[in-house]
Amino acid sequence: MSEEIGVVVTGVSGRMGQMLVNEIAKHPRMHLAGAVERAGHDWVGKDVGTAMGGAAMGVIVADDPLECFARAQAVIDFTAPAATVAFAELAAQARAVHVIGTTGLSEDDLTKIKAAARHAVVVRAGNMSLGVNLLTVLTRKVAAALDEDYDIEVIEYHHNQKVDAPSGTALMLGEAAAEGRGVDLRDVSDSGRDGITGARKRGDIGFSAIRGGDIVGEHDVLFAAAGERITLRHVASDRALFARGALKAALWGQDKAPGEYDMLDVLGLSDD
Repeated sequence: MSEEIGVVVTGVSGRMGQMLVNEIAKHPRMHLAGAVERAGHDWVGKDVGTAMGGAAMGVIVADDPLECFARAQAVIDFTAPAATVAFAELAAQARAVHVIGTTGLSEDDLTKIKAAARHAVVVRAGNMSLGVNLLTVLTRKVAAALDEDYDIEVIEYHHNQKVDAPSGTALMLGEAAAEGRGVDLRDVSDSGRDGITGARKRGDIGFSAIRGGDIVGEHDVLFAAAGERITLRHVASDRALFARGALKAALWGQDKAPGEYDMLDVLGLSDD
């Protein structure tokens, strides 16, 4: 597919929303078809370019997502769980590819998104970067190769404004480790340790969340046994890499059948 596609950015005033607008403006095969904010937000009714402190872009920030989605081929969504669930239904009505980078989604949220994916393409990932998705594949393979003599700990570092923990990426890595071991993460997850916790349970997959400063995102997967440790690591130093991954997903989804996909599908790694 070579024609240019129109993209709507939801939560456009946020850090990732503005990053997406800038990346779309530079992209040779995309244009900004709409910018969405919640009703009552200061940006609604303003040109998105001037609201961002730059030159006008000819796109007015709106609070009616369906009207925006109807004239676009893709929606990119890094917002909050309740908003994302609502957007999933509207994107499905518009038959637009819905790229979801929102984290903190509940099982009920995921069920509703899966229902929307029966009618349109949904690409959902806890992290949109190439490196992190390669790390996911490696984590699964290493977990499959090592037995429960190796404790697994996922350690994630983010800026001090992040509101959910563990991060979506940490959970994605934990899921990969659990898949490698042939277990359900819900049965072996160990997070939120505090006080007298007792010894670590054999086979558990632990999570540690660090919040501080302006850390973009760092993730370690530690395999620790008596006498040795193996650490797989990814460091993100530029938030734009997540935006570029989301744009890649939006393009990839244009000729796909309705369904729920992830970045491993986008990158051709899903069979590894």
